[in-house]
Amino acid sequence: MRTRTLRLALALSLLTASAATLSAQRLTAPPPGANQRAVVTQYMGLVSATIDYNAPDVTSPAGQDRTGKIWGQLVPWGIAPNPFYPGFGTAQEMPWRAGSNEATTITFSHDVEIEGEPLAAGRYALFMAPGETEWTIHFNRNSEAWGSFFYDPELDALQVKVKPEKTEFFREWLTFEFDDRQLDTAVAVMHWEYLRVPFRISVPNISELYHQTMSRQLTGSVGFTFQNWMQASQWAAQQDAYHEDAIRWAEAAIIANRSFQTIASKAQVLNRIGRVEDAMAALAQAIEHPTATPILVHMAARGLQQQGDMESAKVIFRKNYEKNAGQWPVDVGMARVYSAEGDFAKALEHARIALERAPDDAQKRNLETQIERLEKGEDVNP
Repeated sequence: MRTRTLRLALALSLLTASAATLSAQRLTAPPPGANQRAVVTQYMGLVSATIDYNAPDVTSPAGQDRTGKIWGQLVPWGIAPNPFYPGFGTAQEMPWRAGSNEATTITFSHDVEIEGEPLAAGRYALFMAPGETEWTIHFNRNSEAWGSFFYDPELDALQVKVKPEKTEFFREWLTFEFDDRQLDTAVAVMHWEYLRVPFRISVPNISELYHQTMSRQLTGSVGFTFQNWMQASQWAAQQDAYHEDAIRWAEAAIIANRSFQTIASKAQVLNRIGRVEDAMAALAQAIEHPTATPILVHMAARGLQQQGDMESAKVIFRKNYEKNAGQWPVDVGMARVYSAEGDFAKALEHARIALERAPDDAQKRNLETQIERLEKGEDVNP
């Protein structure tokens, strides 16, 4: 009797566990109304915005063309009554779910601004209250509810007002996309039928985010590669707030690998932040390093040119010629020096020597073009 009781208890426990497992699983079936799910992600630098939605069709599931009957009819204006209340949902009135089936959600990896208003990183239900001339977009903290039937305005993290735009371009399926994509901003757009509704997403502190990320990464395995210290220092030199880090990171690159490349990189950083004398002193050290080659020295001078410092570039071009006369590409540099000074005869002399020593066809074509310009009395420098 005791054995039979144990067997029955065991069978009942297995049955209960099996039922619980089945209830936790989700049946894979076609989406209701054939409204396919879509996900779109846009990056603004290292910041991402992801919209997850189900896309309804202008043509109804029964085949009816609903063109001209979407806005104000299928999708009612404003905050509309819940047609199923109190049978389904807790909201008596609700905005549009900006799609179909489950609630449309939008997820931000970092803090952002929406139309200039701050919004914390996280996942939100994206609701919309349409209007003929103005829409209200709701970012609601309850991103798990089905549709907007459980909408609670107290959970809105942010509401912004935007203007809808009529367009001649027809969208059969509701689509979210991103326009005006830049490093620190993008415009998210809901487009369906002949209407598009844009709202701008901005990252207010993109430089600080990159600074924090680089600072953290350089303390890990990334910091074992001297090129990463160089890259970080060059970036920091372009940001007014991080010049001290630019120098510190440039010096870390030299400690990791003392060479012409790392010393010249520090010189470039110093020049960019306005410490020209220190930059030239560092570059002089780089030129004397055993790893310095005529090409590397030439490229360092070209880098100074690109930074707008032709006078410093001329000094390096001349030093390269004095140290490495007869080697490629020192005569190219001297052609640039004399061209900048308006001595086109001397510039032509060096350009023609460089043409004879050019290592490949691409360099030859470039020098032939420069020679043509010098013959016309035109400066070959940018």
